[in-house]
Amino acid sequence: MTPDSLQKKLRQLPTRPGVYLFKDARGEIVYIGKANSLRARVKSHFAQDHTLSLTTREMIRRVVDLDTIVVGSEAEALLLEANLIKSHHPRFNIQLRDDKRYPYIKVTVQEPFPRIYVTRQLDNDGSRYFGPFTDVGPMRQALDVIRRLYTMRSCRYDLPVEAPARPCLDYHIGRCQAPCVGWQTAADYQAMVHEVLELLSGRPERVRAQVEARMRAAAEALDFERAASLRNALAAIDSMARRQRTMAVKGGEQDVVGIARDGDRGCAVLLRIRDGKLLGRELDFFGNLDEAGDEALLSAAATRFYVGRGDYGLEDLPREILFPGEFEDRGTLEAILSETAGRRVRTVVPQKGEKASLLELASQNARHLLEEQAVLTEGVRVRADDALYELQEALELKVVPRLVVCFDISHTQGTEVVASAVVFANGDPCKAEYRHFRIRGDWGNDDFRSMAEVVGRYFRRRLAEQLPLPELVVIDGGKGQLGVAVRAALEAGAADVAFISLAKREEEVFLPGRSDPIRLPRASAPLRLLQRIRDEAHRFAITYNRKLRARRTLTSELSEIAGIGPSRQRALLERFGSVRALRDADPDDIAAVRGFSAKLAERVLAALRKEAPGA
Repeated sequence: MTPDSLQKKLRQLPTRPGVYLFKDARGEIVYIGKANSLRARVKSHFAQDHTLSLTTREMIRRVVDLDTIVVGSEAEALLLEANLIKSHHPRFNIQLRDDKRYPYIKVTVQEPFPRIYVTRQLDNDGSRYFGPFTDVGPMRQALDVIRRLYTMRSCRYDLPVEAPARPCLDYHIGRCQAPCVGWQTAADYQAMVHEVLELLSGRPERVRAQVEARMRAAAEALDFERAASLRNALAAIDSMARRQRTMAVKGGEQDVVGIARDGDRGCAVLLRIRDGKLLGRELDFFGNLDEAGDEALLSAAATRFYVGRGDYGLEDLPREILFPGEFEDRGTLEAILSETAGRRVRTVVPQKGEKASLLELASQNARHLLEEQAVLTEGVRVRADDALYELQEALELKVVPRLVVCFDISHTQGTEVVASAVVFANGDPCKAEYRHFRIRGDWGNDDFRSMAEVVGRYFRRRLAEQLPLPELVVIDGGKGQLGVAVRAALEAGAADVAFISLAKREEEVFLPGRSDPIRLPRASAPLRLLQRIRDEAHRFAITYNRKLRARRTLTSELSEIAGIGPSRQRALLERFGSVRALRDADPDDIAAVRGFSAKLAERVLAALRKEAPGA
């Protein structure tokens, strides 16, 4: 029950936009949210809604107090929420997993004589930022080219307000033209800075012609040292251009955001495309997702990339940003970015065509980075295939189904009823984990009761031996088999395992609690993977059924031969396995079996071959 003071606050909440902060008994902020109407949004948290996730219910259980901050618009609420989350890191908000700060190239364009240097700190001071550079190689190459070509100052004087009496060593070694003492005008210096910004913005072709002209002029003036330096810089520019061409993608001026998630972990990637070239990539890892959907992850990523930094670093905003799905604040984000850029910045959720292909490229980057982090930090030995992520998305699973088990039932007109359990790990068969079962119940050809028995036995043993449970169970069959399998697993104590069934006729996928099946595209990688797992379970079950049937046939025929009792029947079964193999054997091979003589071997062969067709 919520405290009286909290109840009073809930009754007096304003209907205006704002931000709300939930606090626990110790006064710590456990959750920060925004709302277009504070009253409606906050009260919805305390409604008796049984569909709320366990995480949300646990959060509400801890809340004993709340604060609200009223703002003028939904856009202001979004900005304030982002800043407060960044400051307080509440437990129940989606959190950044990796707070690593990648380096940027900073150009202080707000100064009359700008400087250029590397920084990991973003400040809202009017500077231009290029990056972040997750790979410092391209950053060093760009800085090397700039230092070869341009004489930007490295001092920290507030020019022209403060200046030294004479130039520093950089002037004497040719690295600066001494604007500090007035030997280079502000106009000349700004022209040089303009070329630097062109180069860093991914347009080296515009600078190349000017550098080539200077190189030729230096050669004609017999300034061969200067010409050689410009030649080397020209080669470095060409190298940068080649690198960008190898990363060329179809498109114009766009940002592309992709996401991937595995349970409560997530990764978001932003690809920057300018003039049809992929110029950079930014990424962030997120944790504490729990039961939050993709929409919540996408909203957190968009906030991190575009809102959490304020206005700095957003001077080079594209005309279009591609997102893989809808999220609550997309319209508000578009309005904020358009105001920042001074022009329309569109946010788009493409469904097909080249833009959808770009989104898939960004999502693949996110998947691979998430897998890389798992391999490096969590002891995962093998990367999950892209098909597993696509399967997770198609089936709306909470985690990537790295470990999948498939059950199938096989029998011969109600006899030799057996089951198989085949296991796939990271999309590949794990034959050491395969299991087959003889159905103990006298169910005959009742596949439903047989399926319930084998699923219950499988999970009871896994739980008893404290073995890892699969992330996904595939049942070969339809809705009926799926229902009994889910009940059997729950009765065994396996409550957090995802189940589906795959029906052979139409290759329809059934999910618990859903009346309509999912129809995956016939040529899609997720369906091919499910078919492969299902077919392997069928093969393994059929093989075991045939083996038992052969043994029954052999036992039946051997029991009619005088002198062949149960122990000798078992010995022949272990040695030959089937009637055909025994019938085709040599007498000496049979006589070599323990308990058999040459005379008994002849008697066995005579009995079997006499019954053979055409004998």
